[in-house]
Amino acid sequence: MHAADTNGSRSTEQVSGPDTTSDAAHRDPSDEAEHPEAAADPATPDAAAPDSLAADALTRGTAVAIAAAVRDGAVTAGQIVEAALERIHDGDARVGAFATVRADQARTESHTLADRADLDILPLAGVPVAVKNNIDVAGEITAAGSRAGIRTPARADHPVVRRLRDAGAIVVGLTEMPEGGLWGVSDTPDRIARSPWNARHSAGGSSGGSGAAVGAGLTPIAHGNDGLGSVRIPAACCGVVGIKPGRGVVPAQVGVDSWGGMTENGALATTVADAALMLSVLADRPALADLEPPTPLRIAVAAGSPSPLIRVDRHWTAAAQTAARLAGEAGHTVVPAELPYQGATTALALRWLANAAREAGAVANPELLQRRTRVHVALGRAVLRAGLIRPGQVDRIEARLQDFFDQHDVVITPTLAAPAPSARSWHARGWLANVVASVRYAPFTPLWNLVGWPAMSVPMGLHPRTGTPVAAQLAGPPGSESTLLCLAAQLETAQPWQRTA
Repeated sequence: MHAADTNGSRSTEQVSGPDTTSDAAHRDPSDEAEHPEAAADPATPDAAAPDSLAADALTRGTAVAIAAAVRDGAVTAGQIVEAALERIHDGDARVGAFATVRADQARTESHTLADRADLDILPLAGVPVAVKNNIDVAGEITAAGSRAGIRTPARADHPVVRRLRDAGAIVVGLTEMPEGGLWGVSDTPDRIARSPWNARHSAGGSSGGSGAAVGAGLTPIAHGNDGLGSVRIPAACCGVVGIKPGRGVVPAQVGVDSWGGMTENGALATTVADAALMLSVLADRPALADLEPPTPLRIAVAAGSPSPLIRVDRHWTAAAQTAARLAGEAGHTVVPAELPYQGATTALALRWLANAAREAGAVANPELLQRRTRVHVALGRAVLRAGLIRPGQVDRIEARLQDFFDQHDVVITPTLAAPAPSARSWHARGWLANVVASVRYAPFTPLWNLVGWPAMSVPMGLHPRTGTPVAAQLAGPPGSESTLLCLAAQLETAQPWQRTA
């Protein structure tokens, strides 16, 4: 759930899931036969077929490995891009990750990259990246999951996109999201973003398309942004790593005012090393890519629900407990604790409404907003008129958290409270149904947006009933991005997670 501008895109209703008894989940061939449509145009007839080495690098490799292969000249960026476009063409109809595929532009940019004098030192040389469609990519429409915005292509790249390009990444497409980033599921009248593990379930939101793209192996990394959990929620739903940095670490500039400073741009990736590499580029801090084992940490495990009204599925509780056990085995001190959530629910609810109202004030065609969004915006305007947003609400919560972190370095919680809702046309349902669906399964993530502190999600196995991933959330005080990444790398080493591709 996040912030943005606004516009729209396609929809498929595939529903078969993977065989979760194997080491990797695979697409159901009957699914693709039944739904042959794809999000990208096929490669042009005269396009060179991807070199087998490039296809293998993309299939099995990480962003770290792909960039190394391109820097060393083992493969070209053009070959990698062709392999990525082929995978998107073959696989995206099932997961609905992409609102736009930049096939011709990506090919052109990959050829231009080959002429760069600094190719041999670029950290993301030739790495295909997907960008969430609520920040500007030059020449593309920043639709933000809506038909209500301006239909004029962006003139320049957002600073985050510029940093990715400068590092050698190739933007292959723009990913799907719910209107304005408001909801914890990602669908529009044109498309439903689905979990690669079980297409009956949503990919989460609001960076759902980015989560689906990485989880399905269409791209090794993807950009997302996070205003109430919108990177961590889809990361958890799609079985990938997702990190939201603390305030000011990465340029935000999302929508009107980045949801009053609650929204941050972050990374989704298959591995912790890839997430760390991408975040190091977004933050322009190369040291974030270094994943040395951290000194022994004081880790709190807070698996209890943030609200007495929300029940936590025991398999999600177990995900946090598994992460805690692995951390203890790595030499960290781990103790049970309760996070000071008091007051957070009210403060978050008011800001969720008010921020939507502020964003809607900049929409070109508000009459085209979806019904659920119009209700949300109307309530937000009432909150603003009543003067219910007060800085002191957050100050008190942050003070309690600072006291908590005087005793602890990191806290582990479940990322979610339950599997993702069903993959369906939530945009056509009422406001209350959308609110309940988002809040009921994703209550753990928003606290860290309220205070602007870093948090991330790491996979911790599969849910036995749905076959979808479960995950643990790691969070810490300002400046702890490197600590979280290094701890996550230890957890990954101790218990490597399954991949769908």
